[in-house]
Amino acid sequence: QVQLVESGGGLVQAGGSLRLSCAASRNIFSINPMGWYRQPPGKQRELVAHFTSGGSTNYADSLKGRFTISRDNAKNTVYLQMNSLKPEDTAVYYCYGVRLGHDYWGQGTQVTVSS
Repeated sequence: QVQLVESGGGLVQAGGSLRLSCAASRNIFSINPMGWYRQPPGKQRELVAHFTSGGSTNYADSLKGRFTISRDNAKNTVYLQMNSLKPEDTAVYYCYGVRLGHDYWGQGTQVTVSS
């Protein structure tokens, strides 16, 4: 079992920044891939960014240059730095990971970007 707990969401004005955190209950070396999805209002969940099984990063094309995923192995935490936020970034952001063939999801954190 893996528990993933997100934090850092909130309300921000367009052009602002937020950093999301995802704390895992297990060593994140054992969780691959691991990263972030988001679900905008009325839309399907979509990939934001993740670490692949090989350790590289993968981003949604539309978010490259504004969002950065990083990790702190000592803290078992993955981060998502979001800059130059736009109203269309408004969504529930979910941390997810795969371990031993099982998918795990956090409870989600709301990010709202006002215009």
